[in-house]
Formats: sequence, structure tokens, C-alpha cells
Amino acid sequence: MSDRQVRVRFAPSPTGALHIGGVRTALYNYLFAKKHNGTFILRIEDTDQTRFVPGAEQYIADALAWLGISADEGVVNGGPHAPYRQSERKLMYREFAQRLVDSGNAYYAFDTTEELEAMRKRLEAAKVAAPQYNAISRSSMKNSLTLSEDETKRKLEAGEPYVVRIKIPRNEEVRFHDIIRGWVVVHTSSLDDKVLFKSDGMPTYHLANVVDDFLMNISHVIRGEEWLPSAPLHVLLYRYLGWENVMPQFAHLPLLLRPDGNGKLSKRDGDRLGFPVFPLDWQDPVSGEWSSGYREGGYFPDAVINLLALLGWHPGDNRELFTKEELVEAFSLEKVHKSGAKFDPDKARWFNQQYLRMRTNAELAMLFKVDIDKKLGSSANKWTIEYIEKVCHLIKEKAHFVKEFWDIGSFFFIAPDKCDESVIQKRWKDTVPGFFAKTVDIFASLSDFTAHNVEATFKKTAEESGIQPGSVMQLLRVILTGMSAGPALFETIELLGKDEVVNRIKKATEMLPK
Repeated sequence: MSDRQVRVRFAPSPTGALHIGGVRTALYNYLFAKKHNGTFILRIEDTDQTRFVPGAEQYIADALAWLGISADEGVVNGGPHAPYRQSERKLMYREFAQRLVDSGNAYYAFDTTEELEAMRKRLEAAKVAAPQYNAISRSSMKNSLTLSEDETKRKLEAGEPYVVRIKIPRNEEVRFHDIIRGWVVVHTSSLDDKVLFKSDGMPTYHLANVVDDFLMNISHVIRGEEWLPSAPLHVLLYRYLGWENVMPQFAHLPLLLRPDGNGKLSKRDGDRLGFPVFPLDWQDPVSGEWSSGYREGGYFPDAVINLLALLGWHPGDNRELFTKEELVEAFSLEKVHKSGAKFDPDKARWFNQQYLRMRTNAELAMLFKVDIDKKLGSSANKWTIEYIEKVCHLIKEKAHFVKEFWDIGSFFFIAPDKCDESVIQKRWKDTVPGFFAKTVDIFASLSDFTAHNVEATFKKTAEESGIQPGSVMQLLRVILTGMSAGPALFETIELLGKDEVVNRIKKATEMLPK
């Protein structure tokens, strides 16, 4: 780390929902900034107006807010470098494009779409592996390098459409240091003369992000691996604009991979593979396509944060569970992996389970009550929040999500209307009806209906009847809950209460075989 004040930015494009990989990039920027008492900026890079999707910017802001990844400056809360939306900064970019042209490091190109297509076909016919507008092909195109100064001036004054392209040197090496990957060396023969300024008056990402990073004093550019091929171009822009001495340090994060490791986790993989790849539900306003999100899927935001932090980074010990404060303390770009990180849906569920167990019963009860109210309507009012808390205490160990509570513990609110038939067939013997008839009478007479006393009484009654307690215990569970497995049986019985337990046993034994 240098002595330079840490200032980082997350700069998504509003071209659709924010992918979970983008969220991880935002998180790593946030953690790095907080670790070094720096500033985290949220900037919207909307230079490509043709791909703008209504609602996408608000989605980005809502997703980061839900996860608690709060920006110190940016489109939501402003700051000293406003505006933070590139479409509102468009007038300033022309100046820098012109500066590059005037210094001979960029040029005007007047080629039409048809002429560009013809150039590509010529190069393909000549067996050029990667046809592109570069140091060789530009010599046969219509630009200010091939046209006379007067012809160029005439075209500009006539208002002919043009773009500004960077003039990539033909035979140089571009070197830069990446915090994660070490030294990166790229030969300019593999680079093309990228468009920096478009005919619609908007800059491309390449020019805009470099200019904005300079003007906003960005110290570190932490972004996805997909931007690594563009980094040499950005290094050249810093050099050509005279900003090489304040160029930020780069850190290109590894890809998030599909669960099988075959390829990048894409926006279309989630629902197809059965898990979310977006933080919030999203409906594409153009296609109407619906994609599920972590929030609506029942995930806790801190579980998602913990999950994403460990997809590509690890502190080097055996810890897996971190508070956000602990992540800030432990985070280091030097410990980010180079190789891609496979997304594991089962691990995501595990993380949520751990965070569910950390929640207090009171917190879980408030969440569960919403579902209870939906299921039972006005009749839900009979259940106090204290009772629901006790239910949560018993069932939370069995769940990954609060939305599973009803399926696990609905019998705490309504008597089951059917039993697990496999248990009945396996466990029901001729001696069972008489045993349960006796159990009903004994349970009804108990003044101390606590889990401990009920268990002792039940086992004593079984033994006096010549029955192994274990052989009828699962039958008792099925009679009371309808299920063959569940939370601690005698704690469940205590919570259900004597009257409900006695009534359920009576009703069940009347319906089951004699």
C-alpha cells in the first residue's frame, strides 16, 4: 500500500439487473475502502445509451442497500465530485478526446458501417486471424491519418459523422502491475484502435472511466477479470493524457464460475440451474422475463455477504463465518485468488442456515408470523408472539430458510389431517391401541405437563405395558405431528399443551386400526 488516500469505485452499467458477480465486485471495493479508512464511490457508467434498461439503476441502488454495501459518495447520496452518472458528465469528455487528438495519440475516423464491414471481409479473405481496426489496417481506412489536413477539416466543418479512435503504437510492450496477478505484459500488436468518442457525442467506457477515475482521484481500480484485456488500453490513456504518475493500482478479480466449473456464471444460469444469480427479484421491462433474487428467496443479507466474500478470497485460516466488521478487518487483495471460484448452491444454503440459527427467536418469530398470517388469516390471532417464539426455538435447527418453517412446524398451529402411513404400517401392533388409550388417561391426569415429566411418564407407561418405549415413540410423533421426524418430541408436546395432545391422541387412535 502506498501513502495515497484510498478511493475506490463500483461503476456498473444500467443495462439490466445487477448480477451476483457484480455484487461481489462492489463488496470487495467496499471492504477494501473500509479496511484502509478510504472512500467507496458508486458511479453509474451509462455511456452506452442503446443498452440502457429502465429501472436498472434503481435496482442497483436497492440491491446494494439491502446488502448494506453503502457508498460514501455517488449517485444515491451525492458528493464533491458530482455528478456521478456519466450521461450527466458528457460535455467534459469531449475536451479529453480532443486533447488526445491534438497530441497525436488519437485521430478522427469517418468510416461508415459499410466500409468497416468491407474492411473486415478483406482481412478475413486474407486469412487474418483477428480482423480489427489497428496500426496496419487503419492505413487503408478513411481517417485523419490518411486524409489531408484540409480534407479532415472540411469533413468536420460539414458535420460528417465521425468517431475518435486511440492511435495504438505498432510495436511496443505495455506493462503494468496487478495486485492479484502480478506483472502483466501485453504487446500492442494484439490491440486495436478502440473508439474513445462516438458519433452520438458520448464517450465509450474506455475514455469515460479513465477520465472519471482521474477526476475522482481513484487510487485503486478493483474490477472483474473480464476487464483485464482492456487494462493495457487504459494504461496507454493514462500515459497519453499525462496522468501516468497518478494512475490507480489495478486488481482484476477472478470469475465466478458455474457449479460444475465449466464457464462463467451468467445471468441466465440461475433459475435454469435452480438458484438465484441476482440479489433481488428482477423482471426485464422489455422481454418480461422474470428472474429470482436472494432477498425474495429467503436469504439473509449478511449470509449473502459472507458467501460472496469467500468466493475468490480467504483469510488463510479455517474460518467461514464472518460479520461484516470481521470481513473488513481480515480482507486483503493479496489474498484474492487468481483462478475462478465455483459457485456452490448448497454452500449458499448452508450459509443461510448458519445465519438463521444466529437470529434470536424473537427476530425469527416476527418473520414467521408474516407467513402464519397468510396461511391462517384471522384465526392466526389466537397465537401470541411468545408462543411463536417458542415454536421457532424448536424448529429453527431443522431449517435453512424461514420460509421452510411452516412446512416443518405447521402442526403447532393446526392439527395434522393425515399421518405418515409408512410409520403406521411399520410400527402399529395389536398392543398399540390399548397402550395409547392408557396414555391418554395418564397424560390427562398429569398436573406437571413439562417435557421432562411427560417423557418419564410415557416411558414408564410403555414399560408397564410390556412395550419398548422406542417402538412407540415414533408413533406418538406421527399421531401428534403427522410427520416421522421433527423437533424434539417431548419439548414439542410441552408446547402443544395437555389438552391439545390428549385430543390429538384420542382422535388419531379412533381413526387408526384397532
